Amino acid sequence: MTNRIHIRSKFSIKQQFIIFISIIAIIVASFIIYEMTKYQTTDDAYVETTTVSVAPKVSGEIIEVFVEDNKPVKMGQVVARIDKRDYIVAYDKAKAMYEKALLNQTNAKASLEAVNSEINLAKTDVERYTKLYNAGAVSKQTLDNAQTKLDSLEAKLTNAEQSLFSKDNSNVADAELAALKAQMEQAALALEYTDILAPQNGTVANRKVEKGMLVQPGTPLFTLVPDKLWVVANYKETQIEGMVKGMPVEIKIDAFPKKVFKGKIDTIQKSSGAKASLFPPENAVGSFVKIVQRVPVKIIFDEDISDYPLLPGLSVITKIKTK
Repeated sequence: MTNRIHIRSKFSIKQQFIIFISIIAIIVASFIIYEMTKYQTTDDAYVETTTVSVAPKVSGEIIEVFVEDNKPVKMGQVVARIDKRDYIVAYDKAKAMYEKALLNQTNAKASLEAVNSEINLAKTDVERYTKLYNAGAVSKQTLDNAQTKLDSLEAKLTNAEQSLFSKDNSNVADAELAALKAQMEQAALALEYTDILAPQNGTVANRKVEKGMLVQPGTPLFTLVPDKLWVVANYKETQIEGMVKGMPVEIKIDAFPKKVFKGKIDTIQKSSGAKASLFPPENAVGSFVKIVQRVPVKIIFDEDISDYPLLPGLSVITKIKTK
């Protein structure tokens, strides 16, 4: 009898222990499930950037190349050089034309003084011939010829005055000088553009440029992958409730499984990914099948990532606490 009581007591303690453990497990599981509902996660996310196609602004022969595939470059660094000789000649010619216009002012002033002297003489002739005509000493034709000469010289005076620079830049000479200056500056720019510069910091990819190539403006030389990277996570429309700018994000990149990167929401796209595509769906035509839409969320890194060789296109898992 005593043995039976002992066995029942032992069995009762075991049952109580199992029930206690079960209750604890249920509580822990409930807590975990509750905490999980506070987070929104997606693996439809990738590292992104905006690549830049580097191209020349002027045509010519490539005589030097200073970059290689997968090598970093700095903003303003010369990456390739076009033969400058034709552009140096064009600049020198434009500069000479501009300087000639400045030097011509001496001749223009002398011409103006000469025309004024001729006008004074012509006015004297008109006055004299007018008196002689009134006295009947000369014919009307002689007087008319003197007046015509004076009118012609006054028109010539206008042209001479327009050949001089004015303080208010209202003369023809001012406009001509401005045009020549613009041509000189354009030639200087073209000469400057023979040095092809990196538009920003980044890494060279898909290099096509080689020494000896004849290039035209806009010819792609290589692709520049900028150092600035971010993540685009495509969350389901049922997941974006509660997401706001600046909200912290946990970022796990498949290439670095042991590292959890810190980030934050930068922007949420104002349309679904499908609506912003090249051929958005037209649901009003034909049969309709409801599909859960995805909304791109831009996430920026909130820590220094320079020690990690991240590449655009890497797969990412993002986790955001929305509650």
